[in-house]
Amino acid sequence: MRSIKTLLEIKGGQAWSIAPQATVYDALQLMSDKDVGALLVVEHGKLVGIFTERDYARKLILKGRFSKDTAVRDLMTPDVLYIEPTNTIDDCMMLMTKNRIRHLPVMESGELVGIVTIGDVVKQIISDQESTIGHLEQYITGGY
Repeated sequence: MRSIKTLLEIKGGQAWSIAPQATVYDALQLMSDKDVGALLVVEHGKLVGIFTERDYARKLILKGRFSKDTAVRDLMTPDVLYIEPTNTIDDCMMLMTKNRIRHLPVMESGELVGIVTIGDVVKQIISDQESTIGHLEQYITGGY
């Protein structure tokens, strides 16, 4: 099973972030511009939270708040789970499934090195399975 480091090498380590004092409106605009479902909330170079579409839907809209008047820090999830580059795709999938999350920052020695989404993980699992099937078909048909 591949490591998260390998997955980041394939997909790239780009992770979009926003400051906690930014407005939710600004966060939504950035998420739309970058076509992402989550932003890492970074203050003074340190990861302090994550802001997701789910945070927006459950903590702003349903509570009657307004995105131009609300700071990201008021809605972000402050206790961020993360994974390390040495963990496997399976480790990542188990953590995401257990905690019902779709975005997982990747941290190495306290430094943010990327973010992995449930889509990235599923895509990699499917790719690995297709490769295994191809090798088995070659073995069975004597293609080796």
